[in-house]
Amino acid sequence: MDNNDILIRLRYALELKNKEMAEIFKLGGVEVTVPEVIKILTKSDDDEPENDDQIKCNNSMFDSFLNGFIIFKRGKQEPKPGQPETPLPVSPKSVNVNNLLLKKVKIALSLTTEEMLDIFEKAGITVSKGELGALLRKEGHKNYKECGDKFARNFLKGLAIKYRG
Repeated sequence: MDNNDILIRLRYALELKNKEMAEIFKLGGVEVTVPEVIKILTKSDDDEPENDDQIKCNNSMFDSFLNGFIIFKRGKQEPKPGQPETPLPVSPKSVNVNNLLLKKVKIALSLTTEEMLDIFEKAGITVSKGELGALLRKEGHKNYKECGDKFARNFLKGLAIKYRG
């Protein structure tokens, strides 16, 4: 599952408009116009690898979108007195985007562990608290587990069921 596909599914699940998507990208530090958002959200045909109508979403662009999504949903975090203003960290290029998706959507939507387990349950997949904790850990931790496409797809499916009914 590529980043464009994840964005398409996330947009559907949370009923985001193209204008909101452009705003979220902007909050994350990437200037994207509404027509460009439409090109990002255009499904690619496997038969046509070179599609002029599609803009590929790379990992840093996807990370910026997720950072912008957190700001869009929760508001910009004001620095505490005496604390320097620091932008949201951009994840290293090697990080698994599926793990990043789970972590940042959890933060943006203020989901508890139980709510995330419920979302997976709605999608028809049973995940233990331990498994979920392993998926949400920092890469390099001894209990870190890489999130596969199946988990990410089911998470997005569960979000769609939860938010769209």
